Amino acid sequence: MANASQGKPEVGWLTVDTESAGQRLDNFLIRHLKGVPKTHVYRIIRSGEVRVNKGRAGADTRVEAGDTVRVPPVRVSDRIAEKAERPGPAREFPVLLEDEHLMAIDKPSGVAVHGGSGVSFGVIEQLRSSRHYGEVGGARFLELVHRLDRETSGILLIAKRRSALKHLQEQFRERETGKTYLALVLGDWPANLKVIDVPLHKYLIEGGKSDGERRVKVVSKDDPDGMRAITLVKVRERLPGFSLLEVTIKTGRTHQIRVHLQSAGHPIAGDDKYGDFDRNKALQKQSLKRMFLHAWRLQFSHPVSGERVELLAPLPPELQTFINHVQPPAPI
Repeated sequence: MANASQGKPEVGWLTVDTESAGQRLDNFLIRHLKGVPKTHVYRIIRSGEVRVNKGRAGADTRVEAGDTVRVPPVRVSDRIAEKAERPGPAREFPVLLEDEHLMAIDKPSGVAVHGGSGVSFGVIEQLRSSRHYGEVGGARFLELVHRLDRETSGILLIAKRRSALKHLQEQFRERETGKTYLALVLGDWPANLKVIDVPLHKYLIEGGKSDGERRVKVVSKDDPDGMRAITLVKVRERLPGFSLLEVTIKTGRTHQIRVHLQSAGHPIAGDDKYGDFDRNKALQKQSLKRMFLHAWRLQFSHPVSGERVELLAPLPPELQTFINHVQPPAPI
């Protein structure tokens, strides 16, 4: 490995330290290959050029302390490397819970959880800058436990220790957490539709302005590329022209809620990827200028005490204002 100014790049070798143990291979490489685009990192993994202990490995392979990772020659321009080293602007977010092991914040809509895919920085980069990550006296460890779409607001969990990260991510993988969202959908949601168990498939859009953008669609249960996805739906409130739903996901697939609800004929209000675009334009004039999806409740076991934790994030003002706008007046 080498910068463009350092001549021909060479094969590199990375040794996994204890702090990186348990990390996915893709995240480990993205963290260490400063300035290398994420698309290139995934390309060299898929090609088999990246080896862990001399064996081929996938992006989701978990590295362990002492593992040796072979990295093929990658060329990084000085300009890109300099940009990669530049941290995001310091910013704090509303804190719902924090101790020495973890923190939970209420993420606003419109903020990505991390940089990449045309976004130079996200929540994690801004928090690291705010907390002087890696500096003397600053935060020693800050990593995302899970993700939220950029347009989705609500509870986001961040680990402050590697041990907490591993423990919490294990809970997410084993479906031991409870994640419930509030979603406002178009139309009258069927009272008997309480479980959506339909596989999803990720694909990339080809051509046009959205070329290379990731999308998700429902597929049949016998589709070999389908990933099982389970969504539970409860009607919280019926409003004129809308249904406010409590949506609990049992699997954490990309865009799962958005695609499942849309596939049932009731897209989320304001969803610019899977929604009703004509209705969205009308809703913007009614003050709804974002997707109405909010990570409202999160339940998990504390990684150290084992105590069951339940966090709630109330609807942000812009969503509550819209509810008040469409809500019928109370009877006198």
